[in-house]
Amino acid sequence: MNKAYVYRLYPTADQKILFAKTFGCCRKIWNLMLGNRIDAYNDYGITLLPTPAWYKSDDR
Repeated sequence: MNKAYVYRLYPTADQKILFAKTFGCCRKIWNLMLGNRIDAYNDYGITLLPTPAWYKSDDR
């Protein structure tokens, strides 16, 4: 017999804002990495494996 637990979260207004910002940043980085990977394959025929650390900037 399998058991499962279901949880429901009720975030506060501040937590909702934090979640939206966090997921927005994750989506932005994912799309940048995917775009660079596709461009590298189309232009040079190589498989690029970017990491989020590549997109960090010192002047931000």
